Amino acid sequence: MLTWTKPVEGEYLPYQISYISKVADGDLISIMKKNIEETTALLNSLPEEKISYRYAEGKWDIAEVLQHLIDTERIMCYRALRFARNDKTELPGFEQDDYVKEANTGERKFIEMLEEFAAVRASTISLFESFNDTLLNRSGVANKGTVKVKSLAYVIAGHELHHVGIIKERYL
Repeated sequence: MLTWTKPVEGEYLPYQISYISKVADGDLISIMKKNIEETTALLNSLPEEKISYRYAEGKWDIAEVLQHLIDTERIMCYRALRFARNDKTELPGFEQDDYVKEANTGERKFIEMLEEFAAVRASTISLFESFNDTLLNRSGVANKGTVKVKSLAYVIAGHELHHVGIIKERYL
């Protein structure tokens, strides 16, 4: 059984605290499972006209937000895998707006994107369940800062909560 304790300052990039702080204390794997169920249920319940709704000019629509969640989760898992395997290569950041712009969400079926999100989360959970406490506490450099493997799991969970909050507040 993994020991899940919230990361402390110095174990994550400074901007990531806004995500980490959104995650409740407890077993992170259970939290991630609950989050994906609630998020996919919420998004699946939206009327079709809401999927392409933008609350302001230049803001992402809900399909783009979902693709952003998928892409970011994959990138954080890639970082976690590299660091858990003791890879000392410094990893670059990524430009989220460029990813969204190139994601062709307007050509995709939203239900298929939801299925992809659930599949990515299942893979994320499997990855983090494969780690022991030693691997969770390894760190590496990404986006010019040091981050622990476990911190990336919290970032994934909190990032989802952050965007679900925005969806509830500004899109619904």
